[in-house]
Amino acid sequence: MLALFLCMFIQPRHLVPTIFGRPYTRLYCDCQHKLVRSFMKDGQRIVILNSKGGCGKTTLATNLAAYYAQAGRKTALMDYDPQGSATFWLSKRPKDRPAIQSIPAYKYSHSVTRSWFLRVEANTQRTIIDSPAGLEMSGFQQLLDKADAILIPVLPSDIDIHAASHCIADLLLVAKQHKRRQRIAVIANRVRKNLLVYQKLEKFLCSLGIPFVTTLRDTTLYVQATDQGLGIHELHSYRNKEDLEQWRTLINWLDQLECRSGADGSAAQ
Repeated sequence: MLALFLCMFIQPRHLVPTIFGRPYTRLYCDCQHKLVRSFMKDGQRIVILNSKGGCGKTTLATNLAAYYAQAGRKTALMDYDPQGSATFWLSKRPKDRPAIQSIPAYKYSHSVTRSWFLRVEANTQRTIIDSPAGLEMSGFQQLLDKADAILIPVLPSDIDIHAASHCIADLLLVAKQHKRRQRIAVIANRVRKNLLVYQKLEKFLCSLGIPFVTTLRDTTLYVQATDQGLGIHELHSYRNKEDLEQWRTLINWLDQLECRSGADGSAAQ
């Protein structure tokens, strides 16, 4: 162990690359003839995913980021959507609100490497990733493999249910996430429970064999929050009590997933 510790300080800087913004250190030790890769984990990485546009991915991503920032977690918001809506939302965020690192991943810089452009700040505890519509799973493979949680918002309509079924099939088969399906969850979004189509959506989501973690109602409060660069948790309104309860279910699931991941990691060591 002492030899490995000393090796950390004698490696030239060019041996410290990054993968998707995640730095890792290659430790070479001649005495043991081993290569040790030590990933410097940037907290829980949460991908918001659905190949269909207009299902509320950005709303989910921005509200998650705002929640964690308000809760005192150092948070980054990575925006892969060419529309840049999450990045625009961050530009409107009030200066007196907890800061969120903005990573406009849909852009490309010619002055720095891609991995440097996508890097998260040190000690980041939550990285929320807003994916684009029309996503090709195979092209997003590496990011999905490194995700700690994948959230799929689905709207209550026949078209959205049909699109979601194809998206989930691609995620499990093309992106080969079937062995880690316990970290995938679906969310019923913009719901009015008194409509018959919600019953159809609920039946579909419950049949997937994937956690159906919460239902988010259809309310203009999300529009009001977005217009101010805020999350729904940051609104001072007596009307958002029901929404906060719906979000609590999702946050609890993510917290439990993090605890299980930590326990699995400790057991593996």
